[in-house]
Amino acid sequence: MAVGRAIVRHPRVFLFDEPLSNLDAKLRVQTRREIARLHQQLGTTMLYVTHDQVEPMTLGDRIVVLEGGHVMQIDTPMNLYERPKNTFVAGFIGSPAMNLIAGAIVVGPGVTGVEFRAEDDSFSMVLSGEWAERLASYGGRAVILGIRPEDIEILPAGERGATVQVRLDVVEPLGSEAFLSARVGAKEITARVPPRGLPAAGSEVGLRFRGERLHLFGAETNESLKSSHDQ
Repeated sequence: MAVGRAIVRHPRVFLFDEPLSNLDAKLRVQTRREIARLHQQLGTTMLYVTHDQVEPMTLGDRIVVLEGGHVMQIDTPMNLYERPKNTFVAGFIGSPAMNLIAGAIVVGPGVTGVEFRAEDDSFSMVLSGEWAERLASYGGRAVILGIRPEDIEILPAGERGATVQVRLDVVEPLGSEAFLSARVGAKEITARVPPRGLPAAGSEVGLRFRGERLHLFGAETNESLKSSHDQ
């Protein structure tokens, strides 16, 4: 009703303040689509405030991510998802959230190239390609490694190429996909995988982090250390 009353006045800008927060899940999806259709039909600027990350991702042309009254990033929905500027945006955009693991860059004797090593020594991995070139001078510096759940592959236990061997804590089949959770040291890691042929909870498997899809952030600033993938 309120939107209808606003439309007949032909405003230059619509202001929405969490308009879907009190609706049930099904009605929220339907109403979100109606708002998207109205936006396309009217061609009017809409400012939309929400704490629900799905709404701006599906409705927005440009999104402003705020934290504590400060602007964290202004970008398109997919750039926010694929090129977060800091760990707050990386952890806020996406469900399940990006896995973030504290560690350090290791360069020097006994190390092949440039290596990320988790701070609890639960695993390490060699950084290749342009990440290796960019971080060759970062030896000893603390960083945070980020990896999206869909960028983790599941391998049979003991198979070569795994980044880390784990025992699965939880397996959550959701029909079109499944979430697998395991502990890597003290950190819980979540993988998003196809729903068929799932290993059982308690199984030992290998996790392979897709190196070309890694994100790295400075531990002191929480800001992204950009590679060519992030440009």
